[in-house]
Amino acid sequence: MGRTRSRDTEHPQARLDHGGIARIVPSEFTTGFELVVDETPQSHVDLDDPTHLHFEYIVRMGAVIDQLPSGPLTAVHLGAGALTIPRYIDATRPGSRQQVIELEAPLAQLVREHLPLPKGASIRIRIGDAREGVRRLPAALQENCDLVVSDVYSGAQTPAHLTSIEFYRELAALLAPSGVLLVNVADGPGLAFARRQAATIAEVLPEIGVLADTQVLKGRRFGNLVIAASAAPLPTEWLPRMLAAGPHPAKIAQGAEVDAFVQGARIVTDADAVASPRPDASLFLR
Repeated sequence: MGRTRSRDTEHPQARLDHGGIARIVPSEFTTGFELVVDETPQSHVDLDDPTHLHFEYIVRMGAVIDQLPSGPLTAVHLGAGALTIPRYIDATRPGSRQQVIELEAPLAQLVREHLPLPKGASIRIRIGDAREGVRRLPAALQENCDLVVSDVYSGAQTPAHLTSIEFYRELAALLAPSGVLLVNVADGPGLAFARRQAATIAEVLPEIGVLADTQVLKGRRFGNLVIAASAAPLPTEWLPRMLAAGPHPAKIAQGAEVDAFVQGARIVTDADAVASPRPDASLFLR
């Protein structure tokens, strides 16, 4: 998550189809740029170093991706943002083939124009709803993806139709036998939404880990949790030590800890799905 910024017209911006404003601004805290949508920071990109991951939850996603078998990846990304993870994969695993589905054509155009992709990167951006876009992907991707990333937000919330067991079954159908699904979940104290998401995903892909700041994982404050899931054992042998070392200390819950985390949580279906909680506006103040 992030903080508010002064409103201005000095930086590249675009009006989105839903009426909001997306802007690209220099980062106030590190090198590179941030994509800000309706005053909510969505992505960070360092054009000079695509391996520089600044947002904490993105660092955790990168740590999981680094554990996947060496070589190029076949990946599908739901939600483009500023294409931080696709750029990271292109830089660390040359030859990877990646598909990105983004609802907002003006946002994709803004990013392409002002944060251009590296020459030769095999990253195709498809415009449309994430769930509908998955259904329109080439049939050759079915059961052949090493990685699927779901990081879709409308404003500061994940749309309800992208949280159900029916949706996650569609994503699981893309994965190769050892492929990994990564889902960014934002939730607050109590973690009722995140617990239901973890229980729902585990019903589809039983090998699951939850990565987060320890205070977030304990339900003490609002933040991002990354759920990693697969039909095969997750390649996480070195993750606990890596996450604890920082610079963004975190924890990965697996096995019995995940069982306790999801205990009593109901599976989400299309019939009862709701959007993720809206964070308090003060969260974006620094």
